[in-house]
Amino acid sequence: MTTALPVAGRNALAGRSVVVKVPATTANLGPGFDTLGLALAHYDHLQVAVTDTAGVFVEVHGIGAGEVPTDESNLVVRAIAHTFAAYDIPLPGLKLIAENRIPHGRGMGSSGAAIVSGIMAAKGLLEGIVDIDSDALLVLATEMEGHPDNVAPALFGGLTIAWMQPDGPRHKKLMVHRGVSPMVFVPEHVMSTALARSLQPESVPHEDAVFNLSRSALLIAALIQSPELLLVATEDKLHQNYRAAAMPETNRLITLLRDHGFAAVVSGAGPSILVLASDPGQRLIAADLVAEHSETPWQALMLAVDFKGATVIRTDV
Repeated sequence: MTTALPVAGRNALAGRSVVVKVPATTANLGPGFDTLGLALAHYDHLQVAVTDTAGVFVEVHGIGAGEVPTDESNLVVRAIAHTFAAYDIPLPGLKLIAENRIPHGRGMGSSGAAIVSGIMAAKGLLEGIVDIDSDALLVLATEMEGHPDNVAPALFGGLTIAWMQPDGPRHKKLMVHRGVSPMVFVPEHVMSTALARSLQPESVPHEDAVFNLSRSALLIAALIQSPELLLVATEDKLHQNYRAAAMPETNRLITLLRDHGFAAVVSGAGPSILVLASDPGQRLIAADLVAEHSETPWQALMLAVDFKGATVIRTDV
């Protein structure tokens, strides 16, 4: 990270305000457990302004309104504070207005998006005071999220490969073939990421590890060059079967979709379902299939891949 420039106290931030836009994400994509992530064109929006008084005021609209904290314990506020603290800059008074569209607890990266929203807001507010580059953004986000597979695509867009090195997280962004058409089926019920992770075994059979290595490599080729390979490329033996009992309808519908030729996988930790169609028209057929066979309501989101990632704009200049 870069070192903070000399700042004349809180006055350097007086009157500053930003708007932030962050995409939803879907991680794992079948075989790419804790490694692969994809940014989706479905966004949370955030406005942040420095106030004259100490403390934090948070207003939440849309998803999570009346449920998420509106004080300093709010995840977006914590991410802003984490970033300011990383550069030894006192946190000023703040007013936040969040317009949330990313479902919570459904495997679409809502916590990663909240963290990235806060870090990007801090980046914008500190413009000209510190230079927070892309490597630093990923480090800050991973410190809070614990793993980079969701925050990398939220920050940078597109398809990302994320990994950890001794000196911190790294990522590689790839462009997705224009024929790849994602859709996400979102149920009314939620799934705890912590619970999903607790269902993972400490070790897996050697042949399952080799199986996933081959499918992960193939999935990269399918997503960037050969969408016709998506069905076989999304096969997985590392995590989805172990979590199936906790998400019975998710598992049943994925099996149904795959039996009909759709590249369907658990989105993140679930319980949402990601379908990676090889052309947009396939999504209508998949939506009809789920509507006909689902036992509870599922919302079908037909989305594009977001190639830009998170953005922040100063609104006081």
